[in-house]
Amino acid sequence: MTSEQPPTAKRVPHERTHHGDTVVDEYFWLQQKDDPDTVAYLEAENAFTTAATAHLEGLRETLFSEIKTRTKETDLSVPTRKGGFWYYTRTEAGKQYGIHCRVAAADGQTTPPDIGDGTALPGEEVLLDGNELAGDSEFFALGTFDLSVDGNLLAYSTDFSGDERFTLRVKDLRTGELLPDAVEDVFYGSAWAADGSTLFYTTVDEAWRPYRVWRHTIGTPSADDVVVHEEPDERFWVGVELTRSERFILIDLNSKVTSEVLVIPADAPTTPPVTIAPRRQGVEYSVEHHGHRFLILHNDGAEDFALSYTSVDNPGAWTTLIEHHPGTRLLQVDAFSGHLVVSLRRDGLTGIRVVPLHGAAPYDISFPEPIYSVGPEANLEYDTTSFRLHYVSLVTPDSIFDCNLDSGELTLRKQKPVLGDFDPARYEQYREWAIAEDGTRVPISIVAATGTPRDGSAPAVLYGYGSYEASMDPWFSIPRLSLLDRGVVFAVAHIRGGGEMGRRWYDEGKLLAKKNTFTDFVACAAHLVKAAWTSSDRLIARGGSAGGLLMGAVANLAPSDFAGIVAQVPFVDALNTILDPSLPLTVTEWEEWGNPLADPEVYAYMKSYTPYENLSDGMYPAILAVTSLNDTRVLFHEPAKWVARLRAQSPSTDVLLKTEMGAGHGGPSGRYDAWREEAFITAWILDKVGKAA
Repeated sequence: MTSEQPPTAKRVPHERTHHGDTVVDEYFWLQQKDDPDTVAYLEAENAFTTAATAHLEGLRETLFSEIKTRTKETDLSVPTRKGGFWYYTRTEAGKQYGIHCRVAAADGQTTPPDIGDGTALPGEEVLLDGNELAGDSEFFALGTFDLSVDGNLLAYSTDFSGDERFTLRVKDLRTGELLPDAVEDVFYGSAWAADGSTLFYTTVDEAWRPYRVWRHTIGTPSADDVVVHEEPDERFWVGVELTRSERFILIDLNSKVTSEVLVIPADAPTTPPVTIAPRRQGVEYSVEHHGHRFLILHNDGAEDFALSYTSVDNPGAWTTLIEHHPGTRLLQVDAFSGHLVVSLRRDGLTGIRVVPLHGAAPYDISFPEPIYSVGPEANLEYDTTSFRLHYVSLVTPDSIFDCNLDSGELTLRKQKPVLGDFDPARYEQYREWAIAEDGTRVPISIVAATGTPRDGSAPAVLYGYGSYEASMDPWFSIPRLSLLDRGVVFAVAHIRGGGEMGRRWYDEGKLLAKKNTFTDFVACAAHLVKAAWTSSDRLIARGGSAGGLLMGAVANLAPSDFAGIVAQVPFVDALNTILDPSLPLTVTEWEEWGNPLADPEVYAYMKSYTPYENLSDGMYPAILAVTSLNDTRVLFHEPAKWVARLRAQSPSTDVLLKTEMGAGHGGPSGRYDAWREEAFITAWILDKVGKAA
């Protein structure tokens, strides 16, 4: 075999039988990550992809250069006040990772320091330099970055492979010394007790489910750490956090549809945890501390959630604070000493409502653009009248505002710089609506260069996700400018299974209604063609993870509707994965997809749409599948098996597989590596729509 020929995966029949249905999986062997044959096959696929895209090398370099020259490489985030310091992250030209820093705050200083040209601030103290930590490693990520209440100690965790299994360490910021405390194989998140010497963290079970919360005392061996809570129900994940008031440690227990929260006083960290409200199947709630009460955001008799409270001293009955309003989905509540700030969504848009607690009327913060995304930024202080928020649209770069909670006045602290000749007036954004098979109106967000023809001649990219109630709200992208400036339209399909239109939108795209997700996306593609934004032979579909399942499903459902499909870390072998409870995440996913192991109806329904089981011998659009060897969330074998079977069944299909051999679910970790990855995908897209010249 040469790199100019598509690899041929060997076939090793493997039978499985469920509910009387026997199927043969000839590429089951690709699940063996450590098998030399598996590695050789992935490397052969990479070599073939390299050869097949060699003609795009110059374009890739051009695109990478465009991203790089539009990005302010040496830059600094808006500092955030916590105690006696202002905390921020900065980047330096030529370096892959951020540098975490702080400077001392003057007494009474409420306005963040001027960030100037984005270089180090006077009096800067470097807390962590990601570049030094990463060293020569191909991959690097932080899992937790957590300062003790007094600001003296920093707990942080690192991952050098992409498998999201971290090592926890503690740094004494007074001396710069790395303490001997170290814990292997921890998960995300941690919480400090008020004493500054007790740290809570979580670990995972064999299925990569965070199931234990531990208590560690600084200066003692990890072997002496105490299990504070162990969750036996395999549907539930555990998390741990400190309230903004710094009064309580929260232990969050969540399945896909049910919640339970335990609390520990931060000044008495060895106290047994107390339950706020026992779990009830189908009832979700989250907790925020506020003075004498715990605020509870919940869906008990409230599909789009309501806000209630209960006593701190004796948690029990809930008293309603904000009633349920169908169509207004309450997402989050942030509590401050004199105000509550509620994040919400309504009519497909996000919003922020301020609730003063001193008699003034609640108000919504207004924004001028027709489509946008807004939400809370880091707000570390409890006693404050300033609320920091993040605002962005398809044409407006990421912007950081401080809102005076008493007056509602917004102060722009920073808008992400876009270098070169960028002018937002050169682009236009639109909100349009497709009509789904069942008559449902599905929102689409669209951005294009001003003057883009509406005669069907423009190429387009349609992005989608549609799972887990995750909303693909409008976002700004510097790499996307390279598409828009070449006349490519970019659109986001806000399909069911996401949360854009409230909880019902999610419910109508999961379990035995999952196919709505796929048909909604096809309807959005048809709308773009009907509205003359593009034509089918110029339209590229793109999605990742569960959105990669979407890509595989629509490739089977409507192959002639697309010129190409980009599937990133795609969940395309979903049925086989959800049938195997030994795999990471499987049991926790049963409330999202159904349990095909126990329910023959779920089995039959999933088998009718999952991409790997429904490949045909017909022609497919060009496909680029991108994955990572160390991905824990969607294992690499899913796209590898999918591509192998697709190539065998439809040998004339233009299909490529690109595997990152040293990364995880998010792909390359360094920013320059990530830009090169995006340049690779963008070049492939431009090639398939005739814009590679």
